[in-house]
Amino acid sequence: MNFPFYIAKRYLLSTKSHHAINLISAISVLGVAVGTMALIVVLSVFNGFDDLIRSLFNSFNPDLKITAVEGKTFVADSVKFDTIRKIEGVADFAEVLEDKALLRYNKKQTIAIVKGVSENFAEISGIDSMMISGDFILKGKNEDYAVIGQGIAYFLNINTDINLDYQIPMAVYVPRRTGKVTMNPEQAINKKYVFPAGIFSIEQGHDSKYIFVPLEFARELFEYSNEVTAIEVKLSDRANIKNIQSEIKDILGSDFEVKNRYQQDELFYKTMQSEKYVIFLILVFILVVASFNVIGSLTMLILEKKFDISTLRSLGTNLSSIKKVFLYEGCMITLLGAVYGLIQGLLICWLQISFKLVKLQGSGTFVIDAYPVTVKVADIIAVLFVVFLIGLVASWYPVRYITKRFIQSDRI
Repeated sequence: MNFPFYIAKRYLLSTKSHHAINLISAISVLGVAVGTMALIVVLSVFNGFDDLIRSLFNSFNPDLKITAVEGKTFVADSVKFDTIRKIEGVADFAEVLEDKALLRYNKKQTIAIVKGVSENFAEISGIDSMMISGDFILKGKNEDYAVIGQGIAYFLNINTDINLDYQIPMAVYVPRRTGKVTMNPEQAINKKYVFPAGIFSIEQGHDSKYIFVPLEFARELFEYSNEVTAIEVKLSDRANIKNIQSEIKDILGSDFEVKNRYQQDELFYKTMQSEKYVIFLILVFILVVASFNVIGSLTMLILEKKFDISTLRSLGTNLSSIKKVFLYEGCMITLLGAVYGLIQGLLICWLQISFKLVKLQGSGTFVIDAYPVTVKVADIIAVLFVVFLIGLVASWYPVRYITKRFIQSDRI
């Protein structure tokens, strides 16, 4: 049997002569447990929000997006894009033409990005699953329809649940791209009408910015013939995105840029990751402060056991073994707190996932009604590693200096 570990276990489980040491040891375990629990819960909530936002963005952003390196628009070369369509893992792609325009509905008006899309866009993006009112309809028998972001609909006071709104067109204004200089302002503006058919909701930034219209409508509005601003590519479920992205780049050459979902909103995803790391560091710092209880507990234990140390020294126990006794003691306190905190953290996460105990304020206007939680094994491993490392350092300090001081000064 490991002699230092055996003694350390007896010290941890036995009743000390001074009840203050028992209390400090219990507080040490509790402090480590609370810190571990907080890390598990907070990181899991961040994971939940991250997964939620990614799923929402996945309904708007394509798997891959092809744009021109120079210029706003380009003509999709039929030969090259027929080759792309035949790549294994490419399910389909949609043509997109978008630009800014002025929207007017009744007496209200706002600026938005009009995004003209081909008929298969709903299958490419899954935007139809984000509808909160009306339907994703862009083309009727004789009319063009628009699907509008919730923020724009709110600002223009559009309600597609009322049948009357299908009879009230929305005017779309853009400056003429190919027009001549004229004294008549109306001749310098393109104006077209479209009927609101549905309202989508993804997140505030997109909801207050975009409306979807038929691609032909957008081309007539912006005065283009067969140009597009982007090609949005949908991949099959098991496709290797990185390999296909590289293959498409080789086909199109340096004149085109191919971005995956992360690259399309790179700044946003980096910001979310940075926030998660900052919160993690803040909680780790709090855990470091809580670890001072471990230092205090070991210091008082060494003071109480000075006669035991003297006896062990008289029996021939070397200094290294005595240090290991108290080092193991500190590690066991940390490990006990970490395991207890892990269990409590996972229990809280399970309760939130199963019963949604903690609700979101104003959840009626959001896509979920409670805080989302996603537990990841990598986070659990990282938390346990950091907690144990902090506990090891906290245990090493009093063992390294205080034990050596007592033995070398012959005060025991």
